[in-house]
Amino acid sequence: MKYVYGPIPSRRLGKSLGISPISKKTCNLSCVYCQLGLTDKMTNNYTDEYPVEAILSEVKEVVDSKVPMDVITIVGEGEPTLYRYLNDLIDGINSFTEIPIAVITNGTRFTEVDVYNACLKADIVLPSIDAYDEASFKKINRPHPSLNYDLIVDSLIRFSHEYQGKLWLETMICEGYNDSSKAVEELKTLLKRLKYEKYYLNSPVRPPAVKSVKPVSHEKMDEIAKILKGINIDMLADPNFFSNISDNYEAILSIIRRHPMNRFEIQSFLDSRKEKNSDYILSKLEKNTDIEVINYKTFDTFRFRMGR
Repeated sequence: MKYVYGPIPSRRLGKSLGISPISKKTCNLSCVYCQLGLTDKMTNNYTDEYPVEAILSEVKEVVDSKVPMDVITIVGEGEPTLYRYLNDLIDGINSFTEIPIAVITNGTRFTEVDVYNACLKADIVLPSIDAYDEASFKKINRPHPSLNYDLIVDSLIRFSHEYQGKLWLETMICEGYNDSSKAVEELKTLLKRLKYEKYYLNSPVRPPAVKSVKPVSHEKMDEIAKILKGINIDMLADPNFFSNISDNYEAILSIIRRHPMNRFEIQSFLDSRKEKNSDYILSKLEKNTDIEVINYKTFDTFRFRMGR
């Protein structure tokens, strides 16, 4: 399938059927911690390269197959709210299934009326908020020049009070960027202006776009989580990956095209499918020139090279 993948495990959402409504690396930010690498299609304009009918056809096919899933997640490999037909996509999914719809977003485009109204229809919205002022926004998220931090925050605050679904915020904590006492206090002040159900704290666990970016320690994360009354996402369980492709090697390729996997996740996936020759498959992945293997935090992470 071209636009739909999974279901894959989510530490927050359970078994998630992912939808990529835009092409890879199309985003209005180039965050220092992005697991997909540097943004190579930087834009803040709508994109309509993928027909909404084609996306809906793939989603319906998987839903009709009765594959177990907990949620349908519009997430993409960039910023999904850049998709011009986001509203039609959500309406279309709702027309043939009652499975909850989630939108994972960097939270920058609630300033657009069409995006704002479309997201009001989703069951779960998961915006990121890593910065506490314009300077930290530019340092951490490296936004498109047209983006204005204050307008973004004001729109997110307004959305949080109008939205009737589940609003789950997330902050990526990076050492030296937003883990200082001042940064944490500023985030705490900002959070008081927002109405939300859950607040997750994360730290880079896969190779970041900027190599110098580092995760904070578990102790530091626990300390920040207590101050901000958030949930340290490291404490959440991560279930096995899923693919409906029967060939184990091809199944892994289909997953890592969308979602980088470390060696342990791959091994867990193969074990769940009772693969007897895991070493051969791992070796084959390592020799695939389309894949880069990056060692990070003692983990070998497999992901497709940029442009592949």
